[in-house]
Amino acid sequence: MLLDNDDTIAAVASPHGKAARGILRVSGPHTVTLCQELFSPDHAAVPLDTNTARRYTGSWPIGNNPQFESSPPVNLPVDLHLWPNTASYTGQPSAEIHTVGSEPVLQQLLAELLDHKTTLVRAARRGEFTLRAFLAGRIDLVQAEAVLGVIEAEDSTGLTIALRQLAGGLSEPLTQLRQQLVLLLADLEAGLDFADEDIQFVSRPQRQQRLEQLIQSLNTIRHQSRTRMTSPSQNQVVIAGLPNAGKSTLLNSLTQNESAITSPRAGTTRDVITANVTLDGLDVQLLDTAGWEPTAAHTAAHTAAHTAAQPTASINQLARQQRLEQLQHAQLVLWCLSTPTAGTPTSTHMLNDQQARLEVQAQGTPMLVLFCRSDLATADHNELLSDAELAVSSTTGDGMSQLRDALVNRLSVDPTGPSSVVGSTAARTSQALERTESRLVAAAEVEDELLVAVEIREALDQLGSVMGTVYTEDILDQVFSKFCIGK
Repeated sequence: MLLDNDDTIAAVASPHGKAARGILRVSGPHTVTLCQELFSPDHAAVPLDTNTARRYTGSWPIGNNPQFESSPPVNLPVDLHLWPNTASYTGQPSAEIHTVGSEPVLQQLLAELLDHKTTLVRAARRGEFTLRAFLAGRIDLVQAEAVLGVIEAEDSTGLTIALRQLAGGLSEPLTQLRQQLVLLLADLEAGLDFADEDIQFVSRPQRQQRLEQLIQSLNTIRHQSRTRMTSPSQNQVVIAGLPNAGKSTLLNSLTQNESAITSPRAGTTRDVITANVTLDGLDVQLLDTAGWEPTAAHTAAHTAAHTAAQPTASINQLARQQRLEQLQHAQLVLWCLSTPTAGTPTSTHMLNDQQARLEVQAQGTPMLVLFCRSDLATADHNELLSDAELAVSSTTGDGMSQLRDALVNRLSVDPTGPSSVVGSTAARTSQALERTESRLVAAAEVEDELLVAVEIREALDQLGSVMGTVYTEDILDQVFSKFCIGK
């Protein structure tokens, strides 16, 4: 696909068949010279403007090629749209010749252009005009795919989605995400450069907060992509949190039934417990999962005991895998904040909670954060309460009405807003976006700033493959080979 951009290319850009108007498109360094030699403006005294894009009326000779002896030479009436500099779609001098929509006329006009003696012109390949726009930085790769989405749209919904993506509906949030990652990486590397002078440009809590915000932004993009490829058949809500966060009690309160066994002892729930409930006419399936453990913290805390307790470790791993599988099909996660156990500092507990939450958010499912034991809240819990979107008590019922309303609102309307992703983009980028998020989660789980910087660089590379700042010929061929000639 990486053809010579110094070539001047031409192709018929209008669809096959009869029409009132047909379009021939030209792009490349010899475009202006070609138009000066062949186009005759109606007002001969007015030369073509070689500095500003303009539309001209006039004529173009056709039938002078000996190959077409059956057609006498004529001056074909045309409208010439000329972009004489780089301010065009392709980032090169470009022209469109608008004339009658007769396919034989357009094909003869193209053949004579390709056989022009003084200016070398070759036939454009599939998608080459849009490829040049991408290589010139006029559009990014997801916008290039949106061009194809506009062409192939079969209904108004598909057209709206493609136009939204073409206008930057996906590119803008991805660009903002990349800029924030670059800024965070710059802060980290500046700190590494001044490590001997003990100068800190970003603290670990600040780094964690920025990474969590970036992961949430990426979740929204991934959720939009998933909804373009899948259509959920039911409303599934996963209740998750650290051990002994009040998840089972919350499930019983929402269903008004003793569906789950509750206990003050952490780890009571091992299997996924499901229960169905109807909220304002909306059928919802609730899934109560076993308590989460932050992967890195869990590994560090249990390294010594792992060999001696291999069966238990295997059970925990299976439970974790089961929880991750449930998240793949859920429309919402209710994350229950838990209070610290005796002897555990609130800051350590919150860090463990953030790490576990990041692993859940990496699955791309929207999340609603709850403090489930508001009746037991004290001044020591203010930091936890400020981290929650809602505070409820399954025991007293406080806040439960607001929670039910929030569930209905979140499940009735897509919290990420209307989709801005065409299907082909969603399919191409799903794995790269997943790998981007996994690298950000990994960055949030390690303490060493050098390792964090490495993970962020990996995330930037994956994001670059989505937007096209990092690309290979295989990726370009995958995208542009689907285009028709002339686009």
